Amino acid sequence: MKTKTLVKNKVNVITLGCSKNLVDSEDLITQIKGNDIEVTHESEEDDANIVIVNTCGFIDLAKEESVNTILQYADVKKAGGIEKLYVTGCLSQRYKDDLEVAIPEVDAYFGTMEMPSLLAKLEADYKHELVGERVLSGPTHYAYLKISEGCNRTCSFCAIPLMRGKHVSKTIEALVKEAENLARMGVKEIMLIAQELTYYGLDIYKKRELPKLLDALCEVEGIEWIRLHYAYPSKFPLDIFDAMARQPKICNYLDIPLQHADDTMLERMRRQITQKEQRELIKIAKEKVPGINIRTTFLVGHPGETEEEFQSLCDFVEDMRFDRVGVFQYSHEEDTSAHDMVDDVDAETKVARANRIMEIQNSISMDNNEVLVGQTLKVLFDRKEGEFFIGRTEFDSPEVDNEVLVSAKDQYVRIGDFANVLIESAEDYDLYGKVV
Repeated sequence: MKTKTLVKNKVNVITLGCSKNLVDSEDLITQIKGNDIEVTHESEEDDANIVIVNTCGFIDLAKEESVNTILQYADVKKAGGIEKLYVTGCLSQRYKDDLEVAIPEVDAYFGTMEMPSLLAKLEADYKHELVGERVLSGPTHYAYLKISEGCNRTCSFCAIPLMRGKHVSKTIEALVKEAENLARMGVKEIMLIAQELTYYGLDIYKKRELPKLLDALCEVEGIEWIRLHYAYPSKFPLDIFDAMARQPKICNYLDIPLQHADDTMLERMRRQITQKEQRELIKIAKEKVPGINIRTTFLVGHPGETEEEFQSLCDFVEDMRFDRVGVFQYSHEEDTSAHDMVDDVDAETKVARANRIMEIQNSISMDNNEVLVGQTLKVLFDRKEGEFFIGRTEFDSPEVDNEVLVSAKDQYVRIGDFANVLIESAEDYDLYGKVV
């Protein structure tokens, strides 16, 4: 007769990829914890007997990292270091059949919407009463708030809809409740994320309702900063700028991925916008929200991108002088429309083009930061590292944007608190100052 083991399970969740994946992991951890199972996030203790890898499948580098991480824990399992290995997330959603053949050491693979099935493997129930609750895996003074899932756009290069499905919004009431729960935990800054932020509400309210959601979130006590990420530029709802202008809690910051600027490339990418329309949108943003900082991302090396089209992008970046810029190199993704094109820009050229954009932006960022010397800025401090306390202004998101450094030798700030900082010197991506 089989008897139950007296050894309690302990789960270690590993998260790869973007902030949306991090939210998924935190929701999973909340459910596991709610079933009285011990769980950690990316623990280095090596004392868990079950590992769950939450994968990313966005581009080649992300897929490679996910596969290598799965293989790493498969080796640990073969060596007896863990008993069970489960894989979830985007890579698993997209390549489940292939992965089952390639890495059979994994006990089970799950897609992006199969949390209840994953929990069942742990002999745990999916508790609906925990929806809206969340155990934070990192700092407790800021958190990501995912307002919708999936995407209805048809960008040529993007496989996200294949892994996340069609756009599905959460209700305003559910998001306000989640924000209230986060505020009770000490969260002061929430970052709104989605595959496509401006599409919010179209599915459930039959119209775009991001401004209404923002007004509701601004009523949540304890939340001091609200930050907007991943806003699609085509047919941008201009009333979002009105909400930003009237609500002091909304950071003067907008992450709006443009991807390219050459009209031929934008058409090839299926972006549904022209360079002229992009310029007009940025102009309106700056008129409606004085002092707004724009973060954008560009994609280089898309099939068919010529030197002339790339130069058009370079000229655009130099002219527009964006506050924050990120660059991706094109990845040839199966089942996207761009995959039917010839991947005719070689890897070396993709790297060179990405580096060229960042060289232009480095100079712009240096100029922008030098203007801030002598100004006093409100800073939220995230961590202490070496001899510095490190924080951010309202114009900067964690991990991807500029940082403010304050010497820890003769000054003290509490992590998770705001402080006014006089900027004394600047580098291309860092500001140095003292608390005043």
